[in-house]
Order: sequence, then C-alpha cells, then structure tokens
Amino acid sequence: MARSMVIKVTAGSDAPERCNQAFTVATAAVASGVPVSLWLTGESAWFGLPGRAKEFSLPEATPLEDLLGAVLAGGKVTVCTQCAARRGIKVDDLIEGVRIAGASTFVEEALGEGVQALVY
Repeated sequence: MARSMVIKVTAGSDAPERCNQAFTVATAAVASGVPVSLWLTGESAWFGLPGRAKEFSLPEATPLEDLLGAVLAGGKVTVCTQCAARRGIKVDDLIEGVRIAGASTFVEEALGEGVQALVY
C-alpha cells in the first residue's frame, strides 16, 4: 500500500514560518505523488476562505495562495469543525473543494495504514 500524509497546521499569520512550512511540506508531498490531507486548524482555518491565503506574506517563501492551490489540485483540504465554528466560518464560505470535518475524521485519517501524520 502506498504511504500517505495527514498534515495538521495549527498556526496562521500568528506564526508565519510554521504555517508556511506545513503548506510547503504538503505541496512537496503532493508534487511527489503522495496522497495528502491538509488540516487547517486554529488561525490557519482562515485560509479556507477565498482570498485569505493571498493576504499572507512571508519573505523568501512561495506565496501561500500558490501552495494552497497545489494542495487543492492534488490532495484534500479540511477546516476543523470547532475552529470554523469559533470563527463563524460556514461551509458555504469556503473555497470550492475545502471541507469542514471534526476530530473523529482527523483521527480516522491519521490512524490509517501507511499514514504519516505531521503537526505544525
């Protein structure tokens, strides 16, 4: 069975380097043909909304909007249910292809056979 990755990013603009690293690793995995599920939690939940990734800036880094687009094109992107609720984010607010799901779905994905889970 092929290995896959579940990557949870817990930071947004509040910790830009950590945030960008998660998106960069997810994009590199997708580009390598690895199945990827990227979870947006905490402040990164905002990046599930149209235009929010474009507002993110980090010197010497690939634009977050490009990284997110690459992950969406080849993997799954999920916004945490509780994180969305705390921020008033509804499913209709999200970028097409982004879903909202909870902890039980994350645990199911992370404990799958051949899965490597990373948290940033």
